[in-house]
Amino acid sequence: MNIQLIEGQFSSRDALKIITEIIHVNIRFHENKIEEHANEKDLKTRENQIKQLQKKLFEVGDLIKYNENNVNLKSSIEIIQT
Repeated sequence: MNIQLIEGQFSSRDALKIITEIIHVNIRFHENKIEEHANEKDLKTRENQIKQLQKKLFEVGDLIKYNENNVNLKSSIEIIQT
C-alpha cells in the first residue's frame, strides 16, 4: 500500500514550511518515545535520530531559503507488511 503525502510545486517558503512540519512531527515522535522511559540503547538511538533530523532540517533550510524558484516536492509512505 502506498500513501501519497505530498506531490507538487511550491514556493521556497511553503516548501520549507512543509518540510519543517514533517520533520518536527518525526522529532516529536522520538521525543515521546524517550519520555516513555526507553531503555539506554533505545534512548541513544532516538537521540541520534533527533540530531540527524535537526541537521537535515538545517541543511534543507540553507538549500531552499535562498532559492528564488519554485521547489518540487514528492513524498509518500510505502507500507509493507512483514
